[in-house]
Amino acid sequence: MNKTIFEITKMDCPSEENLIRMKLDGISSIANLDFDIQNRKLIVFHSGEIDQIEKSIIELNLGGKKISTEQTDQTQFKENTNQKKLLWSVLTINFAFFIIEMTTGIISKSMGLVADSLDMLADSFVYGISLFAVGGTIIKKKRIAKLAGYFQIILAVIGFVEVLRRFFGAEKLPNFSTMIIVSIFALIANGICLYILQKSKSKEEAHMKASMIFTSNDVIINLGVIIAGLLVNWMSSNKPDLIIGTIVFVLVIQGAFRILKLSK
Repeated sequence: MNKTIFEITKMDCPSEENLIRMKLDGISSIANLDFDIQNRKLIVFHSGEIDQIEKSIIELNLGGKKISTEQTDQTQFKENTNQKKLLWSVLTINFAFFIIEMTTGIISKSMGLVADSLDMLADSFVYGISLFAVGGTIIKKKRIAKLAGYFQIILAVIGFVEVLRRFFGAEKLPNFSTMIIVSIFALIANGICLYILQKSKSKEEAHMKASMIFTSNDVIINLGVIIAGLLVNWMSSNKPDLIIGTIVFVLVIQGAFRILKLSK
């Protein structure tokens, strides 16, 4: 058995971990994956050569770089029997807030909330692909990833078009209080998701606590929408809402391209 350590510079939340797991799924030489998000490290226990594994990690464009490879006598690894149940919980929370933010975003005329709802949907896709493809073939997983990625891009492009229409047209101001209140609840939901995912690890492997230390994209987006809501009220302008919406749509498309890489 060999143990290879990778540095993954852009791995700072559970979504990246799931993307890596799905990308490496099906490589028969892999015995176990040990993620250390706090230090942005991945330890791969494998037999044979590392070339295919290294190539797959680099293809994700997450800043993956091989640090070292050494032999190890370790052959027994802990299995988390509650992983599927916990993933279902996180998926449910993310999808529920996708519906809540999309609905309130449309009603309050806030593109920031609409865009944030798509970010929640993106996270749902990541966890959903992991769940629905459990035990399935590699081809099935790639098809699901491709469908999810393209669907996400289509929604983001529609959002961009709507932002442009509102930027050059005469639109009513979004309801700033709705923006702030809903985003606060979304921020709490993201914290709950991180807590749930943390429970999926033993104390020795409790690196998911690092997800609460690192400011993830989801938390930044929630805070951004809250600030945009305050600026909308202060400036009596919808421009802050449109700006944060545009930024989030860009992040959503970046996430979609990551998902599409899994289908290659």
